[in-house]
Amino acid sequence: MRSAITIALVPEMRGGPFVFSDGLAAGCANGLAGKHPAQMRSAITIALVPEMRGGPFVFSDGLAAGCAKAAEHGFDAVEIFPPSGDALDRGQVKSLLAQYNLRIAAVGSGAGWVKHRLHLTDPDAAVRRRAREFIAAIVDFAGSLGAPAIIGSMQGRWGDGVTRAQALAWLAEALEELGPRAAVHGVALLYEPLNRYETNLLNRVDDALSFFKSLRAQNVKLLCDLFHMNIEEAGIPDALRLAGRQLGHIHFADSNRHAIGFGHTEIAPVVHALRDTGYEGYISGEVLPLPDGDTAAKQTIASFKRWFRPVAAQKSVRGMHNRA
Repeated sequence: MRSAITIALVPEMRGGPFVFSDGLAAGCANGLAGKHPAQMRSAITIALVPEMRGGPFVFSDGLAAGCAKAAEHGFDAVEIFPPSGDALDRGQVKSLLAQYNLRIAAVGSGAGWVKHRLHLTDPDAAVRRRAREFIAAIVDFAGSLGAPAIIGSMQGRWGDGVTRAQALAWLAEALEELGPRAAVHGVALLYEPLNRYETNLLNRVDDALSFFKSLRAQNVKLLCDLFHMNIEEAGIPDALRLAGRQLGHIHFADSNRHAIGFGHTEIAPVVHALRDTGYEGYISGEVLPLPDGDTAAKQTIASFKRWFRPVAAQKSVRGMHNRA
């Protein structure tokens, strides 16, 4: 038997289950060289905070149960949202990961806002300090597992006597403190632009990139969430290309925050943009557990395999042909 690889020569098919799509000559050259597009990995979300149940977190019945479900559905990793940085025993977490052959894709700090009402741009200096301490503990916990921490809802907003310039200065101060802390562990610190209904600080990729230029910390990366981007960006693919090497993590969610395929986001152009950037990180399903967690997980992994594992899909089909 002999091997083969797919080359699409039709623009409308770019981003589909075809390994190369930049012309016949380039495809042949890459095939002969044994080159393949960047390999991205799958992840699914697990919330460990009661107040976060019903949010865009697929599993919320404990870490052990969530890891078992993630492994059952075939995910490479889990993205977890703990109550605090010291709420979980690292040894037990590592044991669960080994048991289910999983990795930690990222650790969210959302409980700081949802549970403790802390954020980095609060007018009260004591609250800002507690917010930085909360995230610092998340950074250390995540870093000890080789994963980045996420700053999303804890970024806060401006208003109520706080100007935008002042809020951004406080946010920069926090990132300058927390970025190097993550660097000690050899990981990035992820900053997530949110949509206008959740923050009024930085809503788009270009805003965040401009803000990053003012930072001395070099390991602060973008978490691009397709749900937020669908609201704020003129074009998701163009925004992802603009992010380029600053892209550190992807939240894989459809236009309605359901699993990809349950909304109207065009995924093919998104996938091609990610391949163009050379992104090799996680594609993480931060989606609503609807109609239930298992269905959301099943749809997420099916979409991931369809769009990001074309070689595996071809091998599966080839195996069917060989058995026929």
